[in-house]
Amino acid sequence: MSVLLLVILPMLASLEQFMLSSGRGTGESCVQELIMAVTGDETAATGDMPAYQIRTPSTTLPQGVVMAASPGTLHSPQQLAEEATRKRELRLMKNREAARECRRKKKEYVKCLENRVAVLENQNKTLIEELKALKDLYCHKAE
Repeated sequence: MSVLLLVILPMLASLEQFMLSSGRGTGESCVQELIMAVTGDETAATGDMPAYQIRTPSTTLPQGVVMAASPGTLHSPQQLAEEATRKRELRLMKNREAARECRRKKKEYVKCLENRVAVLENQNKTLIEELKALKDLYCHKAE
């Protein structure tokens, strides 16, 4: 807790200075409430800050016992391996589905292009026939 105070209290003082310099008012009550919330000490909120020292944490745990962040986070190596395998399988399954969708879209796109080619070939053929007919008509008029 004392290490946290050494970090937070200067930040709160900087916040108060910023609020003063930016013309937003003192923000004194806000800063005081934050100090009281962090320290639980009303004297710290009034500005009479005691000197904090870094202390070694006192614990009642036997030496060699490590405390976890929360009881639900303790996992055996087997559980970690199973979790990693499950995540890998899920990722591979999603990747297969995405690849399947990509192939489907590509086939659809190719079919669309093939249809367009067919339409344009027919249109080109019709225009060539029309051009021939106009040339024949023009040649017969010239005679």
